[in-house]
Amino acid sequence: MSLYDKPVKLLFRDLVKDLSLGKGDVLNRETVNSWFQKNYPLIKAGTISAHLLKLSTNAPSRIHYNIDKAGNDDLLFQIDSKKFRLYDAATDPDPIYEKDGGDDDNGGEKPSVPPEEHGFAYEKDLQNFLAKNLTIIEEGLVLYEDEGIKGIEFPVGNRFIDLLAIDKDGDYVVIELKVSRGYDRVVGQILRYVAWIKQNHANEDQKVRGIIIAREISDDLILACSETRNIDLYEYNLSVSLSKVQNTA
Repeated sequence: MSLYDKPVKLLFRDLVKDLSLGKGDVLNRETVNSWFQKNYPLIKAGTISAHLLKLSTNAPSRIHYNIDKAGNDDLLFQIDSKKFRLYDAATDPDPIYEKDGGDDDNGGEKPSVPPEEHGFAYEKDLQNFLAKNLTIIEEGLVLYEDEGIKGIEFPVGNRFIDLLAIDKDGDYVVIELKVSRGYDRVVGQILRYVAWIKQNHANEDQKVRGIIIAREISDDLILACSETRNIDLYEYNLSVSLSKVQNTA
């Protein structure tokens, strides 16, 4: 539901007109944030960041954000993490609407997990599975979604949360995934994400906590999390069952 009379993606077009952006003009992330803060202060920083990617034709993460393939979301071209310009259909590459057609998101590299460990071959596979099955983590957990922005690869500054979810109490849950072993260094990573959501995206009455999911949780990670109450640890495992089909031939 839009907070104002227009959805955020249309407010971006108002921003372009208001700033009189022309072909080749550079749009800084700070300028975008300042414009929204002045004109539409209720729009959250995370929502702005996500729309910057959704509306940028060359941003790989836009595939997670319900893009309008008719071209109505093709507004910007990302120069780097902080700079954008208007999309130029005559000279820029074709907009990204879906995955590049490869077998995976790891550029054709071999899986980082040996088959005998019975884990997901790629972190994206684990991410995609859990995004559709969050209730196996806890009852009432749902993927965050607002104005076409889903909690997959949700931007926090110049980084991305694997999954951003909402629990049964309406509080935020930051989920960090490790396809193989989870080590203690992931604690600093998820605490940074939790703090960003708390400071830039959550309402004052919303709590923010984290969940780390890995094939194996190391003793160092358990120890590192023992002094914090808002990070839960999970290990995943896979199983396969077969059902014989009667051959009628």
